[in-house]
Amino acid sequence: MLLVFSIKAQGTESTCTSDSLNLYCFPEFSRLDSNVAKQYPFISFDKNNFQFFSVKSPNWEHLYTEFDAMVQKKDRKLNFYHLGASHLQADIYTHDFRTFLQSNWQGVSGERGIVFPFDLAKTNNPANYEFSSPNSWTGYRSVNHRPATIDYGVMGAALICRDSMINLYFKHDRTSVKPPFTGVRIYHNKGELPFELNFGVDEILITRIENNLEKGYTDVYFSDPLDQMDLQFSRITREVLELEIYGFQFMNDDPGISYTTIGINGAGLYTYLENANFEEQLKLYPPDFFAFSVGTNDGFVPYNSFDPKVYKKNLDKMIQKVLRANPTCAILLTVPNDVYYKRKYLNRNTSRQREVIIELAEQYKFPVWDFYGLMGELGSSKTWLKHGLMQSDMVHFSGMGYHLNGDLLIDAFLKYLDQMKNINDYKKTH
Repeated sequence: MLLVFSIKAQGTESTCTSDSLNLYCFPEFSRLDSNVAKQYPFISFDKNNFQFFSVKSPNWEHLYTEFDAMVQKKDRKLNFYHLGASHLQADIYTHDFRTFLQSNWQGVSGERGIVFPFDLAKTNNPANYEFSSPNSWTGYRSVNHRPATIDYGVMGAALICRDSMINLYFKHDRTSVKPPFTGVRIYHNKGELPFELNFGVDEILITRIENNLEKGYTDVYFSDPLDQMDLQFSRITREVLELEIYGFQFMNDDPGISYTTIGINGAGLYTYLENANFEEQLKLYPPDFFAFSVGTNDGFVPYNSFDPKVYKKNLDKMIQKVLRANPTCAILLTVPNDVYYKRKYLNRNTSRQREVIIELAEQYKFPVWDFYGLMGELGSSKTWLKHGLMQSDMVHFSGMGYHLNGDLLIDAFLKYLDQMKNINDYKKTH
């Protein structure tokens, strides 16, 4: 991590002179170590904030109230979701944000959120958890595979196994935050599940099992907290029926943040719009915060092939899905990073995406995290590459670049908390 964090603005006088969200209280304020700013002078660190285009934002004011109560009272859980494509399937900078949210405030450790066994689907898996299995699995990703029998959910991926005896093992891996769980939700086939579940030595800890076969999930609850899972599915019918897995959710009763990262390599907004059970599953665990960091693949086409109206329509539809799951959800709209199309052409579609994103932000009174502007705008990915922050494709970041992204997101979120606190203090004195 590159940042030195503090909850209070250190040595910075507030410039907030009204209760308007679109008058940012700390235009020059950043928690970034000054050496980082000197090392990367091409980055517009002063743009690293959640920019509001409205005087008020009821949903984001509500989030602040809930977040502050969570920290102070330690009596509630908030569900954070972050949607994207390959940047998020890797879950590097999002895990940095998750780690900070689950470790910075004492007594609010939260829970892991929904995960998917990408490694069993033979695609890249986040480094912070691991699934293993001796069985043979067939993996499906909503970007490449659209068989009629697969109804994708929130995670946009599926695993299928035809064996009669199936073993799955889960553990946290290479992470400093390892929230224990007292319940696990298994997203699986809808309709009758012809398998019996067994949890090995932890079987005696099971207090109850709840099935919702209509919506395709089973909840298993334990008397004691666990930090790993040894699960066996045993077929209970002679008929050879497949087991479909759409994800696992590790739950507990601890206050804090549940942070689910949703990312499929190559995905665009159109990918998630076509996932039949996306909205239904989202409603099962409604979001309090939902970040859209998807758009690189939508705009990764020649200039004349990109239609901003279609992009806006698709993003608007996704926003509506989230708001139907929770009308008070605080939605963050992120402008995609600068990329080079096919490694050699400047991609001018990102600036057009930014225009669309700002239009929707104004309409819904949501903020924008302008990562494109923060990077340095058109062509800046080449500069990031020269400084070791991007890979040679000038689309994906290096490990160091992703961790810098995480630091920037944490910094911007803390500025938002400071801004809301400052505005509330202003209201009390005026």
